[in-house]
Amino acid sequence: MKKGDDEVAQPRRQNDRARSGQGKPARSDREFLYGRQPIRELLRAGRRRVASLYVLSSVRPTPELDEVIALAEASKIKIAKVDSLRVESMVGDVNHQGVVADVFPFRYVSYKKMLSDAGQDKNALFLFLDGLEDPQNVGSLLRSAEAAGVTGVVIPEHRAVGITPAVVRASAGAAEHMIVAKVPNLVRCMRLLKDRGVWFAGLEAGDEATLISDTDLTGPLGIVVGSEGKGMRRLVRENCDYLVKLPMFGNVSSLNAGVAGAIAMFEVLRQRGSAGKGES
Repeated sequence: MKKGDDEVAQPRRQNDRARSGQGKPARSDREFLYGRQPIRELLRAGRRRVASLYVLSSVRPTPELDEVIALAEASKIKIAKVDSLRVESMVGDVNHQGVVADVFPFRYVSYKKMLSDAGQDKNALFLFLDGLEDPQNVGSLLRSAEAAGVTGVVIPEHRAVGITPAVVRASAGAAEHMIVAKVPNLVRCMRLLKDRGVWFAGLEAGDEATLISDTDLTGPLGIVVGSEGKGMRRLVRENCDYLVKLPMFGNVSSLNAGVAGAIAMFEVLRQRGSAGKGES
C-alpha cells in the first residue's frame, strides 16, 4: 500500500467552466454552486462550509427560495442581494434560478470509510464509476444512488469528473448527501472490498454478460459503471465477479451510463425485497 493511501482524499481544485462549460471558481479554494434545489440540499446536508449566499435582487419569491434563505439564516450564513451582472460574473450563462452559493470544495472521504462500512453492513451497496467524464451522467447516477440508499460511491482521481458544481446541479443536490471516495487506483479498492466479502457486478453490453435479473445481487455488492463510449477498463472488468447486462427489446443497443446504472441499482433493491419510502 502506498504512503498516503489511508489519508482523507483532498479535493483538487477544478475550473468547472473549463471542464463542462458551466460555472467558475469563486477563489482558488472555493467554488460557486447554483440553483435552488442544489443549494437547498447543500444547506440541508450541512457537510461543507458555505462562505456566502447570493440572491438575485429581482427574483420573485417562491416557497423553495424562501426555504433556502431560511436555512442559510439558521446557519448564520451571510446573504447578499445582487444584480444580474454580478450573478453572471460568478457562474456565467447558466440557469442559476436567482441564487448562488460561494462554497468550499466537496470533501471526499478516505477509501477506509468504505472498508469500514463493508465490514459493518451485510447489505452494503457500493457504486464504482470507472472514468465517467460527463457531469450529467455522474450527477444522474449520484441522484439515483442517493434514492437507492447506496452506501458509498468510488471514483478515480484521474481522467474522470469529480463532484463539481455542474455535477451537483445535475444531481439536483443529491450529491451533497453522498459519501464519495476519490482513489488513485480503482482496482486496488475493489480488491480490498472483495477481501471483506463484497462481490462486484460490472455493467457490460457484450455477449459475455448475463441478464442482470438472472444474477444473484443479494449480499454486499459493488456495481461498476464504465465510461461513456468505452465502458470499463480491462483490469476493472477482470476484477468483476459478474458481468451483467440489461434486457434490450428496441432498436438501440445500449442505454447511457446514468440510466443503465440507475436500473442496476434498483434491480439490486428488487432482489433484496427492499421497501422504499413511497412515491418517487
